[in-house]
Amino acid sequence: MVWIANALVALVAVLHVYFLILEMFLWTRPLGLKTFRNSPQKAADSAVLAANQGLYNGFLAAGLAWGLLQGDPGFAFQIKVFFLLCVIVAGVYGAATVSRRILLVQAAPAALALVLLWLA
Repeated sequence: MVWIANALVALVAVLHVYFLILEMFLWTRPLGLKTFRNSPQKAADSAVLAANQGLYNGFLAAGLAWGLLQGDPGFAFQIKVFFLLCVIVAGVYGAATVSRRILLVQAAPAALALVLLWLA
């Protein structure tokens, strides 16, 4: 069960690297425009904010990777729980303020990973 939980934690980390790329580098490009349903003007006007948001997603990914690579199982558990909770809170906030879709894309995978981590 631990390997399944860790696989989900890794998936959440990879998703956040993808979010980083979308928000920092592809925000004003066709994929970013389509993903976030922005007009070119709106994307241009908000590009700096999106890049900042992407950077935070990178920090979440880095924290989850740290938890996966940490050698001490007890400390690794604490790191993963902390960063998964951060992802869940960010996802819930995003769902409440931007789009409910964020709940499914961001918060749900993290919540599932957290549950499996606790069960493992």
